[in-house]
Amino acid sequence: MNIFGKKYLHKTSTVSYTHLTLPTTPYGRMKMKKKLVGGLVLALAVSSLLGGCGGKATTSEKPETGKTKIRFATWDTAGDVDKQQAMVDKFNAEHDDIEVTMEAYGQDFDTKISAGMGSGDAPDVMYMWNYPAYYGGLEPLDSYIEKEGQEYKDNIYEALWPYNSIDGVTYGIPVGFTTHVLFYNKDLFAQAGVEEPTADWTWDDLREAAKTIADNTDAKGLAFSMKPDPYDFEMFLWSNGAAYCDAEGKLEGNLNSEKSKEVFQMFQDMEKEGYAVATEKSGTDEFRSQQAAMYIYGAWSINDFKADGLNFGLVDIPAFKDADHDSVSILSTSGIAMSKDSKNKDAAWEFVKFWTDEWASKERIGSEMPALYNVVESEKIMENPEFAPFYTMLEQSAGYTPTSFIVDNWSEVSESLALSFEQVFNPSSLQDVGAVLDEAVAE
Repeated sequence: MNIFGKKYLHKTSTVSYTHLTLPTTPYGRMKMKKKLVGGLVLALAVSSLLGGCGGKATTSEKPETGKTKIRFATWDTAGDVDKQQAMVDKFNAEHDDIEVTMEAYGQDFDTKISAGMGSGDAPDVMYMWNYPAYYGGLEPLDSYIEKEGQEYKDNIYEALWPYNSIDGVTYGIPVGFTTHVLFYNKDLFAQAGVEEPTADWTWDDLREAAKTIADNTDAKGLAFSMKPDPYDFEMFLWSNGAAYCDAEGKLEGNLNSEKSKEVFQMFQDMEKEGYAVATEKSGTDEFRSQQAAMYIYGAWSINDFKADGLNFGLVDIPAFKDADHDSVSILSTSGIAMSKDSKNKDAAWEFVKFWTDEWASKERIGSEMPALYNVVESEKIMENPEFAPFYTMLEQSAGYTPTSFIVDNWSEVSESLALSFEQVFNPSSLQDVGAVLDEAVAE
């Protein structure tokens, strides 16, 4: 899954079986990223599979060559698969005792991983994002990491580890990520006579610029989703000193706190005042067609903007003036994980180490943001204005835990919250913020 195309960590509806929680809605949102397709059919299929299988163990395969065979599952397609296959070929050429077979699942990734875990026949190694749903089928990796030494763990950005862990147990090694940043159209800013955004912007600065742009061009100042994905939207609450819930998962007094209401009210006011537009999707289409001068998003569309010849820039998300801290971003992160049912865990770990080492990380630049400090330094990534803000936001966002990692029934909560948020931002309704959020926590 190309980080400039798909989002890694997101909501899924789930069905539980013993200690394994399997998604019934494939992951995706193909921007290339957000929620794949799926639903009831997969839920029924998984339930049937789990009910009928006694947990088949993955058998160790030693071909005539004497090599231990392991399976590696990726979600990527097309050119990214070709690049990954070349990397797998390099691993195989360098190892006399291990042979890796890559399985490219594409849009069927969730379906096949779920089925494999349900039958005890999951790939030995697999890309991973939705740990709350899948961790019951994954091998805890802390003991493996410990054997590599502290330097191994310390070379990976600290903010990424919680997104690859559940309850303090590590189930995946971070591979790539994106944070969100503020994208802006340089031509529209120039046309309106507005100075381009800077890293020290506040939301007051953004609102002033958005209004001026709307008054002096044919574009809106800002685009945002009228039905924002709750997973994504929580970062705005964090930036204002709020959150959906507390450490115990309690929404009341948190989602409907005054600090939280301020955030929702701000977005709604921008819409009411006519210089922001709430869109059906993410705002990418409006930004790309120059109908909006700004929007906040991950790195997924950068290549498309370049192909369009769009004159754009990107910068840190604005901060709230009275929050007394920098802005915060949600993370969309990919990791690489090991099946708990693998019969070749030592060989699988060798491949995991290879896939997360310095060479492999450099090979994937352009497909994803490297997770290794030494690669960021050696490749001078922080000197690239197209990459640096994503890392600034990454550093600023350490220590925040998405509600999806706290609330067990996140899929149901998320669907309910999304409907509530739409009541606030849909231009045909624009319901009272306080009333909507109070009702949301009471459900």
